[in-house]
Amino acid sequence: MSKGKFYITTPIYYPSDKLHIGHTYCTVATDTIARYKRMCGYDVMFLTGTDEHGQKIEEKAKEAQVTPQQFVDNIVEGPKGVKDLWKLMNISNDRFIRTTDDYHVESIQRIFKKMYDNGDIYKGAYKGMYCTPCESFWTESQLVDGKCPDCGRPVRYAEEEAYFFKLSKYAKPVQDLLETGTFLEPASRVNEMINNFIKPGLEDLCVSRTSFKWGIPVDFDPGHVVYVWVDALFNYATGMGYLNDRYDDYDHYWPADVHMVGKEIVRFHSIIWPAMLMSVGEPMPKKVFGHGWLLLDGGKMSKSKGNVVDPYLLAERYGTDALRYFLMREFPLGSDGNFSNEALISRINTDLANDFGNLLSRTVSMVEKYFDGKLIADRESDPLDDDLVGMASSLRDRYENEMDHFGTQAAATEVFKVLSRANKYVDETAPWVLARDPEKKPRLATVLYNLLEALRICVVLLQPYMPDTCVKAFEQIGAPEAVRTWESASEFGALPADVAVVKGDTLFPRIDMEKELEELENLNNPAPAAEPVLPDVTIDDFAKCDMRVVKVLSCEAVKKSKKLLKFSLDDGSGTPRQILSGIAAFYKPEDLVGKTLVAILNLPNRKMMGQDSCGMLLSAVKEENGEEKLHLLMLDDAIPAGYRLC
Repeated sequence: MSKGKFYITTPIYYPSDKLHIGHTYCTVATDTIARYKRMCGYDVMFLTGTDEHGQKIEEKAKEAQVTPQQFVDNIVEGPKGVKDLWKLMNISNDRFIRTTDDYHVESIQRIFKKMYDNGDIYKGAYKGMYCTPCESFWTESQLVDGKCPDCGRPVRYAEEEAYFFKLSKYAKPVQDLLETGTFLEPASRVNEMINNFIKPGLEDLCVSRTSFKWGIPVDFDPGHVVYVWVDALFNYATGMGYLNDRYDDYDHYWPADVHMVGKEIVRFHSIIWPAMLMSVGEPMPKKVFGHGWLLLDGGKMSKSKGNVVDPYLLAERYGTDALRYFLMREFPLGSDGNFSNEALISRINTDLANDFGNLLSRTVSMVEKYFDGKLIADRESDPLDDDLVGMASSLRDRYENEMDHFGTQAAATEVFKVLSRANKYVDETAPWVLARDPEKKPRLATVLYNLLEALRICVVLLQPYMPDTCVKAFEQIGAPEAVRTWESASEFGALPADVAVVKGDTLFPRIDMEKELEELENLNNPAPAAEPVLPDVTIDDFAKCDMRVVKVLSCEAVKKSKKLLKFSLDDGSGTPRQILSGIAAFYKPEDLVGKTLVAILNLPNRKMMGQDSCGMLLSAVKEENGEEKLHLLMLDDAIPAGYRLC
């Protein structure tokens, strides 16, 4: 019988063309909680999806020379896209929403009009700072060193006609909601929202844009598109059928039980989202839980920073369940965590290969060796059994208390305490010694039964973390379907006394740490692929290019140009040569004076910004962290000007 409904969501992700382990972390956490609730008997709805509108997507599509719809379709539905990654990570979402879905678009237009009709949206002009990557508006006082406080990247001044939402009107009721102490967790996030945003004074929120086209049109005012965060936040309601005919379970599942979100978007979910729900007269979600970031080398993972960790590589190399377990076991949900390959491999070796996998393998092997694979246990008690039996019997209660408070790390820790105790129990009871004495065979059967039963209870509770592995483990220890359930995990002794085991493959082979780290380094930093060689030329063709050594006499920026530097060069002729080069983004003029460079001298003169450029400097271009870096070809200063390259 169902214990009731449980509606849980992840944020719908901007469809980045480079998904990293940070994206995976939040969704695996949400999936783990959803699987736990299903196991407990709840009617679970787990929603995730993709946030596909906004200026940054329009710009990326333009760079890729495709339409915005083609751009997001490829990343969401294409090879190694969002849906492929969630399939790889065994994500059990019940519904997937795309904000380009027709029903969602229609709902957002109705929602926007409803807030407008309620008097909470009005037309004005936006003037202020805007962060395109975060799709966020900021006041001058909220900037950090003049940059976006969330991502640290430059903001730009924006000025355009726009509609505004009366966010300031809802400051008091939103603060009251936050101060209940149950709406937003962890508690530290509450203080941050109140002190950093509400107390300084909430400003009305710009909720439409006219400077780009890729968004949901405001149907009663052509030229305006709905601000992406209005569009994105209401997915939690539209995905259940709010103001659309696609689904009809909004009344059943709303309000949501919990929105799992990264801490960088807590502001949107705990201030803007409730204010808009108040405007349209809908109930508040019961909880917003702001989890921390996965950090790499002390910084948040980000493609733009070049510190992305590829979840495909890790899952394919170590297995999906090993990666899922590591993410949940290594990091407490409410705090930041430092990701490293060393930590991942160590956790696999210590917890999964040794404490869990080796215990299961040893126990099954001993049942096969000493009882031909089938126990006949009368479960004679002994004081040596009490501690293990007691810990295993009470494990579900401790686990439940942690999971009900989003303690996915602590719950897994409780399970592995029992597995660790079971390993100690093997040493204490020494089954191999008992096996030497035929009269102690009943005691040996009891010891092995206790180990199998402790394993069974642990495997039941590990199912939300490692669903596929747990199926294999159940098969090996001979656990029938009836004792793989949540209800059975509170009872020590549910496993049949005549249980038959089946030896299987090693669940988690040990990994050679040193060798593996070396291989990962090579995989993560492959030698750059050489560009294809151009078609053959003759020596006569090459000889036509007059390449000479030149010395930089002076260098200065060209007025009214952001790219050009003007060089005066000694080319050995006795008359200075002027060349203009578009390298201002890579070099300071004063750093180049006196350098020895190479130039092609016999190119036709050309005008650049009204000035003559008589030749071309040679350089090499390399892509670094997604950006092109230019390097001038520099020679030993001992080589005289005018020498020809041959």
